[in-house]
This record gives sequence, structure tokens and C-alpha cells, in this order.
Amino acid sequence: MIEITLPDGAIKKISENTTPMEIAKSISEGLARNVISAKFNDTIVETSTPLNEDGTLILYTWQNEEGKKAFWHSTSHVVAQALEELYPNIKLTIGPAIENGFYYDVDFGEHSISEKDFPEIEKKALEIARGKHDYKMRSVSKKNALNFYKNQNNEYKIELIENLEDGTITFCDHDTFTDLCRGGHIPNTGIIKAIKILSVAGAYWRGDENNKQLTRVYGISFPKQKDLTEYLELLEEAKKRDHRKLGKELELFTFSKKVGQGLPLWLPNGAALRERLEQFLKKAQKKAGYEMVVTPHIGQKELYVTSGHYAKYGEDSFQPIRTPKDEEEFLLKPMNCPHHCEIYNSSPFSYKDLPKRYAEFGTVYRYEQSGELHGLTRVRGFTQDDAHIFCTPDQINEEFKNVIDLTLYVLGSLGFENFTAQVSVRDLNKPEKYIGSVENWDNAEKAIIEAAEEKGMDYVIESGEAAFYGPKLDFMIKDALGRQWQLGTIQVDYTLPERFDLTYKGSDNELHRPVMIHRAPFGSMERFVALLLEHTGGNFPLWLIPMQAILLPVSEKHEKYAEKVLSSLENHEIRALIDNRNETVGKKIREAELKKIPFMLIVGEQEEASKTVSVRRHGGEDVGSLSIDNFSDLVSTEINSTLKSF
Repeated sequence: MIEITLPDGAIKKISENTTPMEIAKSISEGLARNVISAKFNDTIVETSTPLNEDGTLILYTWQNEEGKKAFWHSTSHVVAQALEELYPNIKLTIGPAIENGFYYDVDFGEHSISEKDFPEIEKKALEIARGKHDYKMRSVSKKNALNFYKNQNNEYKIELIENLEDGTITFCDHDTFTDLCRGGHIPNTGIIKAIKILSVAGAYWRGDENNKQLTRVYGISFPKQKDLTEYLELLEEAKKRDHRKLGKELELFTFSKKVGQGLPLWLPNGAALRERLEQFLKKAQKKAGYEMVVTPHIGQKELYVTSGHYAKYGEDSFQPIRTPKDEEEFLLKPMNCPHHCEIYNSSPFSYKDLPKRYAEFGTVYRYEQSGELHGLTRVRGFTQDDAHIFCTPDQINEEFKNVIDLTLYVLGSLGFENFTAQVSVRDLNKPEKYIGSVENWDNAEKAIIEAAEEKGMDYVIESGEAAFYGPKLDFMIKDALGRQWQLGTIQVDYTLPERFDLTYKGSDNELHRPVMIHRAPFGSMERFVALLLEHTGGNFPLWLIPMQAILLPVSEKHEKYAEKVLSSLENHEIRALIDNRNETVGKKIREAELKKIPFMLIVGEQEEASKTVSVRRHGGEDVGSLSIDNFSDLVSTEINSTLKSF
């Protein structure tokens, strides 16, 4: 007999070689009908895997993220089989599950596919799925695995196998299809009821631009057709909200091939938006005791060698800038923290001076692969709302909680109310990924968990998601479309103060090491604006939007009154302009709607006589005629209802 511990702490004593599915059936038939994947002792297993030792078991359904991953990975096998049957002699490479769905990278050889081929691929894949074929894992020797793919003339799978150790190689079979696979499948193909091929794109083998470009086939699947229909409707809404589309329509930002890929250019409207975001945070930071600093866009290579960033990211970042002086090298700044360490080091501090809180809107540069660049969400140059708090060990708890309050204020004022707090810790099985002592890591992780608990936060712990120098608390935000994004982050760091030899004089007159807290409520201005655009659909909060109102004179003879109204609005600090083009009011209203301007103020003879404006909201609501003072009060009330006090 072996003992199996379930998530609720219950222990089941079972015979050796009992499977997760059999355990599910022993709990309830209803659960067994819904279980599609399992994790045993932190390893994803099949529901048919015999268990032969004590351990912890988690059973997953479609409602769990891990269950969805198994479902989508299993579907990638079905789609791969369909592609092989439709396009002979293609070469399959890898087909993982991703955040929403799956992809399979394929060398199509003499074949090519486009959107017109998607229905046929879906039809063939569903035909295979309806066969209710079991997924069966089996171990294969390295020799036999290599021979299998040599017979298929598949150099991609051969390369993967050559990097695997004999005794660790497994194949997955279903129907007539076999694939090299580590595992993690649903019981059988019949559970898959709806499949949609979403798109195709180019992808270099193993992400290396020097390798052959393959075709990446993206798809998604569901256990019910209704789920697919709802997802496709959501996808259509997401297309309408795409920040690249809205950014162009609202004239916020652009890109230039001559300037370079991944380097955004902010247009006047976008620059004004950024400025307001910065001023909003600066005001809150000032209340919270932060001091603004400014650091250069470059630093000597040695700075980033000391911090550890060069060892971790140097090969994948922009290469060193060499000066006319021999052996002098600079790097484009990949992080602001080393610069802030040197600012701290420029003066001696005692425990009475701490904490020191340095904040900066600092632009950093990282060389992302061209295929990974995506609008403002993945760029090569971006500005972080960075701050670093240098404090004593006994100040960590209070400082960390204060940063949580600041982050919640920022996110709440911008309409991001739905979030999960994620405590991102190190992967204990991969210590080589991190720098610093085990003791310091233990202390840092403990400090974050204690602060999160004291603030009453609902948090989850994610292993392996920590930064290389310390654990962090990430704010995982759900947007209006139900998608999850990582925005604000707070990190505890014992390592950089050691690497930069940071000290303060304690009450015992001895030198001690400060602890460093990294924080960025926005994360980066670029990514935050992109997500805010998609979350709001471009309908920004009234306090933030570049243009709050537009004046629409009925005819040319009302323009002078419109100018007086504009002057009065400016005195009330309302951002407005006049559309005095020779167009109909109807056309001006339609165009103002497209630009998502919150208020349209129509002025004609009646308004001029009564010294009012006729107010129309974005979306079509007729507010009626208001005096300038009353309209100003309306704007102030709406701003105050969304912009929380800090």
C-alpha cells in the first residue's frame, strides 16, 4: 500500500500501481468524468500513470490552468496528425501549449498553407478527435528514437533527441500517430469537441535567426462548441481593442524603420498621456517620501558586471559600445538599479537616515528578438517607473506594505480592480539561475509572504518566477477581456547591496548592510499604456485622457463665442479644443466619437444667448445645456469619483 496526499490534506491509502483516474473515481464518478490531467509530486503525469510511491496528487479539470495546458497540448498532437495526413512528407518539430491554445512549428517543405486551408485542417483534426483514441506514453531508447526519426528524415527531432539522455526519452502514441513528447495529456481525443486554427506565422527553429524559418500553426480547442463560440466573440472584441490599432487612431505613438524596430516614437497625444501618468505617480511618490533622481542612458560595462546583469543578459542584450580609448566599453542601460546603488554609495548614511527612497522614470534597453516584438508590449527601449528603497532589515516589513498601498492606489485609480497577488520565488531545483546566499533568499521570501499576509492579500506562490537577484510580489491583473497580465512588481533584494558593498552605520557604530526593495507600479510606461488602451478600449479615465472636450460651433458666426468658452474652460483646467472646420456638426460629432473624446460641447445661437453649452457625452447621451461652471463641476465630480486619494 502507498499513501497519497490530496490538496485538502486528506490521505488515501491505495494499492501500488493505482492510477490518478482510479483515485478520482474512488472520490466521485462526477469528478472522474471531469478529470483530464494530474500532477504527482510536482510532475505532470497522465491520468493513466500507475503510482508506485507515496506522494502528493493534484487532479485537474478544464477549470484549472494546468488542465487547459494538458488539453491544448493534446490537441496539438491531433492537429499535427491532421497536417501529416493532409500534407505528406512535412517535418514536425515542437507543439507546446501556450497561454491561450497551442502552436506547432512545422517545416512544410514544398507545401504552404494559408487561411483558406484552415477549415480543411479543422475538419480533419475533428474527424481524428472523434475516434476517441487514447493517449499512451512509452519509454524509448535513444538509439530507437533516433532511428525512428532518421527513417522520417526529420533532422529537427533528431537534434532534440541528441540533446536528451538515454533513459529519459518518451514517445506519445494515439491512433496511427507517434510523437516525441515528455507527457501531460488528456485521457483520449474524444474529449476535444471544438478546434479552431487561428493563424500561421514564421518562426525560426529554436528561436535562432540563423536557423531555417518554419511555419508556426496557432490553434485553440475546447471541450464544448459553445466555449469556442464565446472565445471567438472575445477575440473579435480584442481585435477592436488592439492597442496598435487604437494607438494609431488616437494618434498616441508610431514606429519607424529608420529609427529601428522596437523603439516607439511618442506623438503629442501620447506624450501628453505619458506626462500625466508620470505627474500622477510623482505626486503620490512625493507624499510617500520618495526623492526623484536622474541617471544616464549608458554605463560602463563594469557596472553591470558588478551587478550581475551582464552575466545573465549580456549575450542577449545590445553589445558593448567601444570608445576611442583602449579597452573602454559602455552598455546601453538594461536596468536602473545599478545606477541607484551608486547614488546611494555617493554619501555615507547612518541608520537614522534610512530608509532612502530613490525614484526615476528611467529608460532602459534590451535586445528582444525581432520575432518577439509586439507593439508597445514588447519593445527594445522602454521607460520604467523605477524606485529603489534602501532600508534596515527591521524596516522591510513596513516599507514593503507601504509599497503595496501605493501600487493598489495606482492600479485602482486606473480601473484595474481585478487582480491576483503572485509571490514569485526561486526554483529550488535550479539554484544556478540565481545569485546570492540561500540565507538571504530565505529571508527575502519570508519578508514578502509576511507583508502580503499582514495586508490581507489573496496570494499564490509561483516557483521559478523570481528575478535572478531576489523574490518578488507581482500583481497579475485581469483586464476587461478576462486576460491576465503582470503589471506592478515589488522585489526584496539582499544581493545587490552586497555586490556594491552598500553600508550604513548602525546604532552600535558598526557598518551594516542595507536591504534593497525594487518597485515599479506601472512596470514600464510602454507596456502599461498598451494594456490600459486595451482594457479601456481607448476610453481613458477623464483625468488622464489627452482631450477632455471638443467645442463644435454650429456655424462660422459662433466661433468667437466658442473661443470665449475655450478660454473659460482653460481657466477651469479643462483640456479642450475647437473644431472650426467647414464641416457639418453631425460629421464633427462622428469624428469626435471615433477619437473617443468624452464630451462634445455644441455652441450655437441659443447657447450664445444663454451663455451655456449643449453637452453630449461620448456614446451619444445628451446631457443638456449647462453653464461653464456647471460643466466644470460635472467634470470635477467625475474625476474625483475615479481618482482616489492617497
